[in-house]
Amino acid sequence: MKALVYGGVGHRSWVEVPEPALKDPEDAIVRVDAVTICGTDLHILKGDVPEVEPGRILGHEAVGTVLEVGASVRDIVVGQRVLISCISACGRCRYCKQGQYGQCLGGGGWVLGHSIDGTQAERVRVPFADHSLHVLPDNVSDDDALMLADILPTSYEVGVLAGRTSPGDTMVVVGAGPIGLAALITARLFSPSRVIMVDPAQSRRASALAAGADHAVAPEEAEALVASLTEGAGADVVVAAVGAPTSFELGTSLVRAGGHVANVGVHGEPATLHLETLWIKDVTITTGLVDTRTTPLLLRLLSEKLLDVSSLCTHRFGLDEMQDAYDVFSRAGDTGALKVALFSPESVA
Repeated sequence: MKALVYGGVGHRSWVEVPEPALKDPEDAIVRVDAVTICGTDLHILKGDVPEVEPGRILGHEAVGTVLEVGASVRDIVVGQRVLISCISACGRCRYCKQGQYGQCLGGGGWVLGHSIDGTQAERVRVPFADHSLHVLPDNVSDDDALMLADILPTSYEVGVLAGRTSPGDTMVVVGAGPIGLAALITARLFSPSRVIMVDPAQSRRASALAAGADHAVAPEEAEALVASLTEGAGADVVVAAVGAPTSFELGTSLVRAGGHVANVGVHGEPATLHLETLWIKDVTITTGLVDTRTTPLLLRLLSEKLLDVSSLCTHRFGLDEMQDAYDVFSRAGDTGALKVALFSPESVA
């Protein structure tokens, strides 16, 4: 089969690799029908995630069809159409029992495309299939379901919920890429009074307004706008959705006393924490890796048409156009790409 293989910093290749095989009785083998690329994959290629070794198949988000299951798999059966979660969970360790699947001690957590081969391939081995696959309703399309593999639960859990978003809040989202837009979409479940999106790219500000943002401004305009809308107090919740020092530091400058800054971005270099101004403001700053504990809820809301993610997928490719898809996704400022979806020939037959 073919897969997208990491070759070290700046190098990737779409090449023939061995077929995956069951290694554990809780595994499943899934044919990849649709897959997407994550900003984290770009961070890996930049060298920001040094734990990923050359030779690793990248990717941690996909929709597929179950081809084979291990002897201990109880709830997943061959032929089912499933969502492959970005987080795998053993279901037994102390963290899994608390719903903190991202911190799994039993061999799960973020493993796909990180410590084991991932989903940007024609087929993939998924560990802990009963806890790591979600059977999809017939009325949820592949490209909509892809948004629930990572960006929707990540933004919802690490951004909206960790930020303690409440009705009437003023929320600022720094970064109008896929994670930022997913934060905007899921924040609407809590009826904030306004959501302000901040991004240097005009195309992404336009996407934010189209997705329902109340305001979308460039970074240099953010402080003045937030001050004018909050009588100088600052935002109740700031979601930092870009893994860059400048974006995180901007976010901490926009929050009110007693407010929350929820960092969602993947950081590959240090960011300055300005305690000289924050220490007196009772500000709560949170970080986190998604647990995907809310995926069943989000999937139900999507199936019941209470979430609309149709604006997030902007470009579609065949699976064998993986290199082209990476080129488009990595130049989002020029191409206007948000999420890209790649489909196997079997899924469109």
